[in-house]
Amino acid sequence: MTITPESLAKSGTESGHQQAVFCYFASRQKEWPETKWMHHIPNGGSRGDNPTARAIRGAKLKAEGIKEGVSDIFLPYPITPFCGLYIEMKKPGEKVKKGGKQEEFGNDMIKVGYDWYESDNWENAVEIIKNYLHFETK
Repeated sequence: MTITPESLAKSGTESGHQQAVFCYFASRQKEWPETKWMHHIPNGGSRGDNPTARAIRGAKLKAEGIKEGVSDIFLPYPITPFCGLYIEMKKPGEKVKKGGKQEEFGNDMIKVGYDWYESDNWENAVEIIKNYLHFETK
């Protein structure tokens, strides 16, 4: 079985759509070398099978510098006038909470020179990245 962005996104989860974005660009590294260092920032998701395990893992991650609200995908490639691109991924149909930490992070990043978007599906996120890099989209 071949893994494709479509097969990864089929789950309908935020994680599946994030994986689809990375799958799409991984298979096109020669075409889009600017995405070589694009990466996921793990700030959410399950942290263990029970409350104790979650508390321990959460405390360790916080000690390592994890921050609530930081966007999921970062493309550290400056395109004038931006320093880089952040994308906050949501599961299909969901939006960033108004007044929440994710919106605060996005607004703060825009103020200091980064581009920031939210996306609720992998296709849209791919288009955001292509547009950011000034590639023509199909």
